[in-house]
Amino acid sequence: MQQHHRFWLVLASLFGTFTLAGQTITVESAVTRDALIAASITNQTTSHAVITNNRGQADISIFAATDTLLISYIGFDPVRLPVSELEAMDYKVHLQESSILLGTVPVTATRWSQPMKRSAQPLAIIRPGDVRLQNPQTAADLLGLSGKVFIQKSQQGGGSPMIRGFAANRVLISVDGVRMNTAIFRSGNLQNVIALDPLTLEQTEVILGPGSLLYGSDAIGGVMLFSTRQPTLIPDGDNPVRGQAFLRFASASNEKTIHFDLHYGKQKWAFLSSATLTDYEDLRMGRHGPDEYLRPTIANLNPRKPDSVYTNLDPIIQVGSGYRQLNLMQKVRFMPNDHWDIEYGFHFSTTGDVPRYDRLIRPKGNSLRSAEWTYGPQNWQMHHLEAEHKADHALFDHLRIALAYQYSEESRRDRDLFSPIRHIRNEGVDAWSLNLDLHRTLDTKQTLSYGLEGVVNQVASSGTDVNLLASTSLPAASRYPDGSIWTSWGAYGLYQYRPTTFWSVEGGLRYNVVTLDATFDPTFFAFPFDQAKQRNGGLTGNLGLLFNPNEAWQFSLMGSTGFRSPNVDDVGKIFDSTPGSVVVPNPDIVPEYAYSADLGIVRSFGEWMKIDINAWYTLLDHALVRRDFTFNGQDSIVYNGALSRVQALQNAARASVWGVQGGVEAVLPYGFRLRLRSSWQEGVEELEDGSTAPLRHAAPWSTLAQLQYKKDVWQADLTWQYQAEVAAGDLPPDEQGKEYLYALDGEGLPYSPAWAILNLKGTLQVRENFLLSGGVENILDVRYRPYSSGITAPGRNVILGLRIGF
Repeated sequence: MQQHHRFWLVLASLFGTFTLAGQTITVESAVTRDALIAASITNQTTSHAVITNNRGQADISIFAATDTLLISYIGFDPVRLPVSELEAMDYKVHLQESSILLGTVPVTATRWSQPMKRSAQPLAIIRPGDVRLQNPQTAADLLGLSGKVFIQKSQQGGGSPMIRGFAANRVLISVDGVRMNTAIFRSGNLQNVIALDPLTLEQTEVILGPGSLLYGSDAIGGVMLFSTRQPTLIPDGDNPVRGQAFLRFASASNEKTIHFDLHYGKQKWAFLSSATLTDYEDLRMGRHGPDEYLRPTIANLNPRKPDSVYTNLDPIIQVGSGYRQLNLMQKVRFMPNDHWDIEYGFHFSTTGDVPRYDRLIRPKGNSLRSAEWTYGPQNWQMHHLEAEHKADHALFDHLRIALAYQYSEESRRDRDLFSPIRHIRNEGVDAWSLNLDLHRTLDTKQTLSYGLEGVVNQVASSGTDVNLLASTSLPAASRYPDGSIWTSWGAYGLYQYRPTTFWSVEGGLRYNVVTLDATFDPTFFAFPFDQAKQRNGGLTGNLGLLFNPNEAWQFSLMGSTGFRSPNVDDVGKIFDSTPGSVVVPNPDIVPEYAYSADLGIVRSFGEWMKIDINAWYTLLDHALVRRDFTFNGQDSIVYNGALSRVQALQNAARASVWGVQGGVEAVLPYGFRLRLRSSWQEGVEELEDGSTAPLRHAAPWSTLAQLQYKKDVWQADLTWQYQAEVAAGDLPPDEQGKEYLYALDGEGLPYSPAWAILNLKGTLQVRENFLLSGGVENILDVRYRPYSSGITAPGRNVILGLRIGF
């Protein structure tokens, strides 16, 4: 009888194996439906295991029909499925993102994907699931979700990230590994990040602290790494066509967003097309807060009548803040075999006119200073061709080469109230880049990453003054020297060594040569020089140490350096006027250098709680700051009809910034999850007399607390966000003169009041391809303005979204 029983067991096992012969499983992300590469599939005894390939597929014929499979991928919750249930699922498995951001989440901050816990570099990560739940309107708003990046806005069509006391051209933007910063990125507040479409982003990472080792000049405060969606290769027999449509409405600006993407994939070829059109009307602020933020008067421009100033009948409406934006993306992927993966990407972004709101509310006496101040259409496009090769070569096992061309175009139109002269300045930048990145696993304990980068920027700049009364136009001084060339050439190497399971060391060096060549046009101004030529070399490096005594603890120590070589905006900006002063070119400035140290501690309690804290300090040497200057021996000149003080950028200061960031993530009973993140920093900058003053881009203390709920098809998020007060005496000198942007304290001095808001968001997965999303931001309708911003934040904002897939 026993032999008879064994016979049927053996027969059943053989039959089960036979039925799985040649069967392929596909593992995808439940949020994006993108393939998960190198996902692990094992049976309950771990006697058999396979991993998915570059298409997210794996042959499971080695498993028996009676097996239960464990399917796991770093950064996602594992699932256990009996083999017998796979057929009903069409052999497709969708994994959910991990509830807690543990160290196993894959990141690309080292230019190659690896678990986050393998690097001592502090990071912030925004994942697709967070984006789908929170519904950020722009890429700048998306960065703010991290709780580690502060967002300043001068206008609704903007968003300038502040990272660890630095912003604008002291932080770097990377899109699919390509440097977005150009030779005209300025030192104030910069809004270029909104050119990116948050609906096409796969994952966003932020390097906190200097990133010049891998990303070169400008990466002093941090690096924002945006990875856009990749076309997915689809196995033969599956439906090759996928797509989705997304609609969103937001009440505070009457925002209307329409998004559509279409995906077609086969075994070797895949295509992804995406389009997003957004319309924002004038932004409504909250009803409860400082009266100084109201918009009581408006300058009216009528081409047939003289200018006039009239009363805004609804002062909580920020008249002159609306704009439109269009984003397009096209990607083509070709994978001829398992060794080569080739992808071409095209990105395009354009806006309508974007009013510079903080300039429109700038006063002059008892009236307004400007009749109009508008950024013309902001255009950006990128062509990106990348090839990745995997081979067991003596010099590499992974190689990636990328060639990119970008063209960015921007313009400014401004006219003083009651003046007939409209000043128009147009700028364009052609940017070419070539990156070669290689990775070699030397043995089980050592890896080496190294590469080369070349960047060339050419600047076109022109100026025109238009007389509206006479209907005439004349050439005017351009903002930058027309035809300026800026180049960067760099080589880097990063070595990672893990002698035991407890210790890990990483270190690297980069050498960069940056050149600048600009010729000044003497037609409009008698410059004391006719050209600026620079050739600057910079050596930067990182040294990091990781200690993991057990699965529960991680200690990290990182020392890093960064540098920023002067660009065309620094050296050659021609008379960028601010009230009462003009800025003149200074070709004698030299690079800034940053020296930074980080100490991090992470304590994990299984997969249900994580506590992390990070303390850091950064010193910026040879800091470029605006100081009084002379032009042809004069400390003041007449510009636009007004006697103005002459200033220029100079290497005249040191700056220091330090801070602490911490967070808690916990999985609670009954489907709840808690996330808490707080950030405190302080910075000082040397003044001309040797004293110090607060650093402009050191953001105030802020806290983000989230209580989330997820069960079956429901997901909800209750968020409390807080920013501390910046008292009048703590405002940087540059901000103290901008009373019109701030509230007034009891002594009539400008300050940034503390504020707190409450948001409620949620999603409902009605069907597999039908998702409803929505919520209410700023539930209490608070009137608040984030520190240093020129526009008041949205009041109570009802958001509704609908996503339909096929």
